[in-house]
Amino acid sequence: MRTERTLKRLDRVFARLDREPERPAHIDVPKMSRHRVVLFVATLAFYLAIVWAVAITSWLVRFDWQVMFFRPYQQWPEIHAFLDYYVVLGQRGPTAVMVCAWLGWRSWRQHTLRPLLTLGASLLLLNITVGAAKIGMGRLGPHYATTIGSSEMGLGGDIFPSGHTANAVVTWGILAYLASTPRARRYLSAVSAVVSLGVGLTTVYLGTHWLSDVVLGWAAGLLILLALPWVEPLIARAEVGIFSLRDSWRARRARTAPAQAPAPVGVPVMVTQPTNVDGEAPARETVSGSLPPRAPVYLAPGPHTARSERTPVTPIGSRRPPHSDRVPRTTSSTPVRPAAGG
Repeated sequence: MRTERTLKRLDRVFARLDREPERPAHIDVPKMSRHRVVLFVATLAFYLAIVWAVAITSWLVRFDWQVMFFRPYQQWPEIHAFLDYYVVLGQRGPTAVMVCAWLGWRSWRQHTLRPLLTLGASLLLLNITVGAAKIGMGRLGPHYATTIGSSEMGLGGDIFPSGHTANAVVTWGILAYLASTPRARRYLSAVSAVVSLGVGLTTVYLGTHWLSDVVLGWAAGLLILLALPWVEPLIARAEVGIFSLRDSWRARRARTAPAQAPAPVGVPVMVTQPTNVDGEAPARETVSGSLPPRAPVYLAPGPHTARSERTPVTPIGSRRPPHSDRVPRTTSSTPVRPAAGG
């Protein structure tokens, strides 16, 4: 008999992740180097410069209006159908599902939760920073603009910076950030740059964003990718905490699991029903936790009579030969005397 406990799907996943890592030894966690710090500071300064240029209604805002009046979707209508589908590569839901599937397979192969946790941390930073900037600046889009030549800031909009562009930079750039080799990192960086550039220009073509929205979206996404090494210690602690919770949950489930012992087999006992003085059975009392008495298993169902009340059964024929000298028995116990002569 097999006594091993059947593992559930979640247990099999954690058992797989408990193994020793099989990834190459040269794959290391990126650190915040001096070169990365310089790039982060330069990108942050560029981000603030774009915000200032739009807030003071500079030449950048006038250029936004010129592109909007050019109406690219009317100049090249033959590519409109294709770009309607291409812009999906910047939507948060579909891209997160695709990238999460790939990184989930990477986590399974490398026996670590780091790829999935890194993706979750980057998307969390994206929602917080870009969402706060959108709500804080409140810029209206080209289709809802009210005054020609104005920056349309502080009017309750939510398109500055471009969420599609920032999401494309972060979602596809995380693949290059988690690449296994330097060569793969270079190729994936080029691919993610082309995809995010195309998504941003597609939103300008469709008229849903100003050109300055797209430029600020590129800077916002790049800031998140450059800041990820600062988040790596938190990701490592989160992974350890998840496994600690898993171990405590297993221990608590083992303590609360009831012991599955076989049910005891009782010995059959014949229960007789007492009678009172009048010969009637007394009223049955219900006892909590006890079963009503049952008839013995060897008796046939139905009413039963005592042996003395049964009708004797006489066999049809006798096996003994007849004897003429024997006197048949009588039911009377008094001996038979011969009659006296007169």
